[in-house]
Amino acid sequence: MAPMPSDHLTSLDRLIDCADNALRTLFASPVPTRESPASRTPETQLDQAQQRLSASLMRVNHTGEVCAQALYQGQSLTAKLPQVRAEMEQAANEEIDHLAWCAERLNQLDRRPSIFNPLFYAASFAIGAAAGAVSDRISLGFVAATEDQVCAHLQSHIGSLPADDKKSRAILDQMHLDEMRHQQAALDAGGMVFPPPIKRAMTMVSRVMTATSSRI
Repeated sequence: MAPMPSDHLTSLDRLIDCADNALRTLFASPVPTRESPASRTPETQLDQAQQRLSASLMRVNHTGEVCAQALYQGQSLTAKLPQVRAEMEQAANEEIDHLAWCAERLNQLDRRPSIFNPLFYAASFAIGAAAGAVSDRISLGFVAATEDQVCAHLQSHIGSLPADDKKSRAILDQMHLDEMRHQQAALDAGGMVFPPPIKRAMTMVSRVMTATSSRI
C-alpha cells in the first residue's frame, strides 16, 4: 500500500512519524537511494595520522547530516503550507543519502559516529520546529542560511582532507553540490535572506557542534 500523503496526516501521525525518523536516524543503518560517490573510487593506504584526520572530518559531516534530518523533520512538523512541508520532506529524503555515505565511510575508517548525536538531533529538531512555527518564509530562510554554512564547512573539509583520501573527497564533493542546490531551492521557494548578525550567531552554534563531534 502506498504511504498516505503527508498533508493528509493527523497531528498524532506526524508526531509518530517524527519519532520514527529520529530512531532510524540515530540507531539504524540509513539506506541511500543513490550509490555512494566513493563506491567506484579505489581505497588508498592512509597512515594513522591521516586516518584520524579523515575520520574526524567525516564524523563532523555525519553529525551535520544527523542535524539536517532533525532540522527538516522539525520544520516539516510545523510548516503552514503543504508545498513547503513537501519541500522539507523531499530535502530530508535527499539528505539520507549523505547520512548513509558518511556512515559507510566512517565504518571504512574504523571509527564510530559522535556519541552526542542524540543531543544534537534533539536541539536541531527544536530549532527547526520553532522556525516553522514562526513562518514558512523564515523556515525556508533558515534552510538557506544553514545550507550556506554547510557548504562553507564542506569546502574547508575538502581542502583539509589528506591528499590520498580520494574516497572521502568524492563524497564531500557530491554533498557540496547537493547542498548548494538545496540552498537555492529554499530561496527560490520564498525563503528569507537572513541578515549577517543572525548568520554569525548560527556560526557560533555550529562551531560548538563541530568542536565536539570531531573528537567524540
